[in-house]
Amino acid sequence: MALRHDQGIVLRGYPFGEADRVVVLLSPNHGKLRAVAKGIRKTKSRFGGRLEPFTHVDLLLYEGRNLDTITQVSVVEPFPHLRLDLDRVVAAGTMVEAIDAVAQEGEASHRLFLLLQRGLRALEAGPAQADLVSAFLLKLAEVLGLAPALVACAECGSTSDIHRFSLASGGVVCTRCSPDRGVKLRDGLTDYLAALASADLGKLPPDSSEFSGEAMGITRRFVEYHLERRLESLSVFDG
Repeated sequence: MALRHDQGIVLRGYPFGEADRVVVLLSPNHGKLRAVAKGIRKTKSRFGGRLEPFTHVDLLLYEGRNLDTITQVSVVEPFPHLRLDLDRVVAAGTMVEAIDAVAQEGEASHRLFLLLQRGLRALEAGPAQADLVSAFLLKLAEVLGLAPALVACAECGSTSDIHRFSLASGGVVCTRCSPDRGVKLRDGLTDYLAALASADLGKLPPDSSEFSGEAMGITRRFVEYHLERRLESLSVFDG
């Protein structure tokens, strides 16, 4: 057992014993990381608020048999403005929940870490548009090797008569391959989804009330279908 440095973005935490808390982080080097913060639930905890969700931190850890123990922590990025707006907090919660669902313990997660970092930075800099969440989830699907087909039919590769989106097929499908299967798409929605998937999270296309809701619906259903789980934080976008 020894001391080691690491860094990560706090995903969540849960009580451990009377005064401790297990903090779950996403580390670029070790994937999902669980570590004990001793005494953090006491009023005069030496960790203060440095291990709250969404915080990017630098850590000194004492390696244990089952769980590492956090001995020192310093904040790299606190994302303070994000926390002052409920919509941004909800959007950040969606990003964190999705990352938590796919990150693995003990596996390097550089791309996941950078994606979450970019998502939180975009929320810190501006409003929580539904399109930002949709773009984040589409990029997450790409990192996982599940990117939906948005330019050509997922079954035959045709770029004509693409009017439906099939969750099982993995994206848009043409009329010839799937005349009745999948969700029928309005003209322009496929192009809108493709623009979100390729855009920088900090420089999204202008928000479109015409397509934003439908884009979120398609993206949500696609991600939940392929993850085989419901993302509870996305329930705020219902209705």
